[in-house]
Amino acid sequence: MSFPFISTCVQGTRIKFSRVGGALSGMVLGGAALLATTVHAHAAASAPNVENGRYLARAADCEVCHTAEGGTPYAGGRAFSLPGVGVMYAPNITPDKTAGIGAWTDQQFVDAVRKGISPHWKHLYPAMPYPAYARMSDAEVRDIRAYLATLPPSAQKTPENSVKFPFSIRSLMVFWNMLNGPAASYANDPAKPADWNRGRYLVEGPGHCADCHSPRTRTFGLDTSRALGGNVVNGWRAYNLTPDKQSGLGAWSDEALAQYLSTGHADGHGTAAGDMADVIGHSLRYLSASDIHAMVVYLRSIAPLHTTEDTVEARTPTAGDASLPQNTRGARLYASACAGCHMPDGTGRQSSFGTITGARSLGADNGRNLVQLLVQGSGMQTTTGVQIMPHFAGGGLSERDLADIASFVMTHFTTATPHNMEQAVHDARQAD
Repeated sequence: MSFPFISTCVQGTRIKFSRVGGALSGMVLGGAALLATTVHAHAAASAPNVENGRYLARAADCEVCHTAEGGTPYAGGRAFSLPGVGVMYAPNITPDKTAGIGAWTDQQFVDAVRKGISPHWKHLYPAMPYPAYARMSDAEVRDIRAYLATLPPSAQKTPENSVKFPFSIRSLMVFWNMLNGPAASYANDPAKPADWNRGRYLVEGPGHCADCHSPRTRTFGLDTSRALGGNVVNGWRAYNLTPDKQSGLGAWSDEALAQYLSTGHADGHGTAAGDMADVIGHSLRYLSASDIHAMVVYLRSIAPLHTTEDTVEARTPTAGDASLPQNTRGARLYASACAGCHMPDGTGRQSSFGTITGARSLGADNGRNLVQLLVQGSGMQTTTGVQIMPHFAGGGLSERDLADIASFVMTHFTTATPHNMEQAVHDARQAD
């Protein structure tokens, strides 16, 4: 017996279920596709940005500290001597899995860079500026890690630190971090313009300018009451970066400061040397013009701080000026050993990098950096090649010769009054 009505209803129901099932199937498949697309987009968005990592690694000046003199880039081995503490060596941060960081997880790298804690809870010393790098975000540090992973691995082993007791007890860094430890990642101040915020981030964060240009407390933390007011590092004077007109950057134009930061030289202010030449050559010259401008904007905004060590004026010598040294021993030595590159009037030969007129830094802190330059020399990577000032650590010029040259340069090109210059040269040679 057949029931046409029921059969028709059942068939119709099958048709409806078939259509609903197809629709549901389409919804499920479409949702799966949408979910897959969303997950992929999120993964792509959260994936490390290698090019941003390259830029940040340069902004943070990683290569200079993690490369021994003449060594493989980022393979470590550069020595840092801290008076009263000992000698520390920068580690290998190439992707080698044994000697480098190739076996580290991303989180372990982030913890080392932002917290000063390497794998197995091994505390780092503040020679590594992790309190400043903490201003970067986790994502930015992962970008740096992604860039480092593209480098050729190096199996170069890092020498063991030679640190005196009690500083050799790394667990004491727990207490140091309580006093001087890392800040939070940088958050924009909504009351300030974008370029000011960017400049502060670069100066306080990856650029870690305060690590050299700020005095230290007794615990080797940064003296925030005199932030960016100048300091002595490795025998060199890191100058006052505040806008004080007599001892800081207040007399510099924005254009001159930007030129100095991006090239290592500013007309009327001289050429970078020592550690600052390394910073320019391997870091700042790679930053965008907008980032250099942002740093200038921020440095202009901080409170001026007067420092007596940097209070000296530059002067341009004129022929026949009776107040300047003429036929002195220092003048004759300058003429024979220095004028060939720097010219008798300090205007430099062929390259502006050899110009010393206008550089009040020659006389600051009793000519400290001038003496360091004579003893150690300096080299700086520029867009036109390496600019080199040869050292006179030994050979034909005695300590008295260098002292007389320094005295002549200081009195001829600045208002400084040199004193005990031969002792200053001797001390610099002993420390070299």
